[in-house]
Amino acid sequence: QVQLVESGGGLVQAGGSLRLSCAGSGRTFDTNAMGWFRQAPGKEREFVATISWSGAVTYYAEFVKGRFTISRDNAKNMVYLQLDSLKPEDTAVYYCAADIHSWEIVTTIAEYDLWGQGTQVTVSS
Repeated sequence: QVQLVESGGGLVQAGGSLRLSCAGSGRTFDTNAMGWFRQAPGKEREFVATISWSGAVTYYAEFVKGRFTISRDNAKNMVYLQLDSLKPEDTAVYYCAADIHSWEIVTTIAEYDLWGQGTQVTVSS
């Protein structure tokens, strides 16, 4: 079964950090663009960050630039999202996704083919 599984979410105080992990299984994703998205209660899912197949190219939503870092380890079939300087408005379920038709960065939600189940991040003030 091909799947993505996120982990690493939790409760953290404002200003704190978390590292989210996304483990791929059932196939390798080393030639695919990967992305992180989030969805807060009552809001639509939104783009957070994307990374190219090699990890050489990354792109972030404006609201996370300088605070979050996306990375990948293709040997382990893993993608990561380092969250620093967290704010209460970062509270959301964070999802990992793969675009199996693209090598390069992808920011459009509709382009992604495979999604994880999400991991909750809660930032207290």
